[in-house]
Amino acid sequence: MHRVPVAALPDASPQGWRTTPSIQRGLEAEYMYTDSFLRDDQDRSPLWRWAGSGLVTGASDFAWRAFQLVNGNFPAGKLPHPRWAPARLPKSGERSTPPLGFPRVTDSLCPRCVPEARAKILVGTLDPAQLTDGSLGQIKAEIVEENGRILMRKVCAIHGPFEDVLSTDPDFTRRIEGLFFGRDFEIADDQGIHSHGTSSIRYGRGTVLTVDLTNRCNMMCGPCFMDANQVGYVHEPDFETVRGILDRAISFKPRRQMIVLLSGGEPTLSPYFLDAVAYAKKLGFYRILAATNGIRFAQSAEFTRQARAAGLHGTYLQFDGTTNEKNRHRGVANLLDVKLQAIENMAQVGMKTTLVTTIVNGVNNDGVGSIVEFAVRNIDKVQTVVFQPISFSGRDEEIDDATRFAQRYPLSRLVEDLKTQLRNDWEPLRDWFPLSTYSAFTSVMDILQGPEARWGWSACNCHPDCGVFSLLVVNRRTHEWIPLFRFFDYERFVKDVARVTDSARGKTLTTVQLGLAILRNYKPALAPKGFPLSQIVNLFKPSSARSDSDRNDRMTTRSDRDEWRVLCVEGMLFQDLWTYDFRRTEMCVIPYGTEEGEISFCAYNTGVGFRQIIESRHKAASLADWHGTRGRHEIYTRGREVELGTVSHSLSMPQVGGQAAPAGDTQSGPKNTKSAPGGRAIR
Repeated sequence: MHRVPVAALPDASPQGWRTTPSIQRGLEAEYMYTDSFLRDDQDRSPLWRWAGSGLVTGASDFAWRAFQLVNGNFPAGKLPHPRWAPARLPKSGERSTPPLGFPRVTDSLCPRCVPEARAKILVGTLDPAQLTDGSLGQIKAEIVEENGRILMRKVCAIHGPFEDVLSTDPDFTRRIEGLFFGRDFEIADDQGIHSHGTSSIRYGRGTVLTVDLTNRCNMMCGPCFMDANQVGYVHEPDFETVRGILDRAISFKPRRQMIVLLSGGEPTLSPYFLDAVAYAKKLGFYRILAATNGIRFAQSAEFTRQARAAGLHGTYLQFDGTTNEKNRHRGVANLLDVKLQAIENMAQVGMKTTLVTTIVNGVNNDGVGSIVEFAVRNIDKVQTVVFQPISFSGRDEEIDDATRFAQRYPLSRLVEDLKTQLRNDWEPLRDWFPLSTYSAFTSVMDILQGPEARWGWSACNCHPDCGVFSLLVVNRRTHEWIPLFRFFDYERFVKDVARVTDSARGKTLTTVQLGLAILRNYKPALAPKGFPLSQIVNLFKPSSARSDSDRNDRMTTRSDRDEWRVLCVEGMLFQDLWTYDFRRTEMCVIPYGTEEGEISFCAYNTGVGFRQIIESRHKAASLADWHGTRGRHEIYTRGREVELGTVSHSLSMPQVGGQAAPAGDTQSGPKNTKSAPGGRAIR
């Protein structure tokens, strides 16, 4: 923690707000004690750490309450207007919210009208202006609670009624919506970048800018929301086009820090992949990642080194299960072996892996627990697991109703399946939060970095129904784990942070209040044995000097005995034509950067389907012409195995029947499946 001298406390805000001498001395004493305690925390006995942590949290709670008692007697200050922002930073009461709760009415789409209209645009019999100037396929929808479920119902005058399930646990969804922090800035000065009619993004900064480098892929699998290899043309932007997309991303306000996700198809097939990575790094984006099936990273350690040298921080790795059998629906016999080798090669050069799993009910939902266990057992290589319930788009848009109902997998099912399969105290109504609660912390970071900063911090300010997350604290040596929010009151912490932001007391007092908020919400009696207080502080304490540190960087101490890591588990519920809600689209934080501006992920891939229209307008060649002039790229499908130079790795596999699961259940030849102790949940 920062040590705050007494002299720094008065006049710490533009309004000259002053503490009383007694509060001033109390805060200074609290920080001096805490600073000393945290520096020596690793060297103390477990009993001393537990008792001392309790004293610190108790003292911090008292100091927080005393501070707020004084704080409430003075008018709130004004938040700054940073040069990167279109206006002053908003306080919580100034943030707008979408309609939430049940029942409610929203704007949606007809699952039959939209594909029909899109097909007419593609063949030239319908004016493309209908995408932006009209209301193509739009109908009203009701979101209702009925028989223990949340449903979307809508009626098209031409095609009749449609119904689908949004949630199987109304209490869970009600809580998630109730924790929404409020919208971010309205987008301004974007020079037409968000001019897509009713599908336009209207709020927020965005978190992940996705840029497709090609629609070619070296697999032919389903589900695939872009229908790679099968649309009859190649869309592969040249480097100048990619540069233009990245340049435009920082041309308007709010000028925001984002993850750049290079995607496809398979982005590593693009001849400009490494150039795109290097250029995104040159512009100053703090994280550059690739959404990949991992084949090229698994086949070539040299390519992996080149990607890291260019500036690639890690990958979103397609990962559907912990056996080859669970990946077999992708059409590659040894796909798990490919994933393991890719993770190994990337870890060797210091890249982090995010596992991205498409969940199809009845296909692989029974393996979500083993995927988390795999991540726990390999926490030094894997930092996040993202579960994405299937969105019926691309190759799956023509699905029949019976199959759609059977395969639908709401986020409420995901959190229940994880609890059941892992048999741990991982509670849906305590340990899961909307992704948008990250935004409360972003506001403090924006204050601490000062109004002259070039970038606003990344803000995951999406609609609460778009995604949820939970954090697990993992012992990297024993693989024991526990939900972080079991021993840290994150719900109260978010409210505390909002109070800190709204009071607008300047950098110094903001830092003081943030420190107290972190410490008072820690529950040492419920923390795992040996977990040091210093690491909970490092996890939540922002650095105004660095916008590129991740959770595990911040939790790493200088001691060789550092044992703890944080695993983030997320659920992202992308929309399709049956569940489409324009109130979610306008708040999208995962825009696609395209030749025609930034478009919401769901509007691009599902919704009215901008992808097919934009790609066909900007295609490089027909598939036949491409093959005739440049040849065919290799595609692994119909059970073919990917050729690997080695299947030796240092990854630890989940336990199956008391034994470590094999790395690949169909791959012959040598394997290295070093089995560390099983991933044990701390109860």
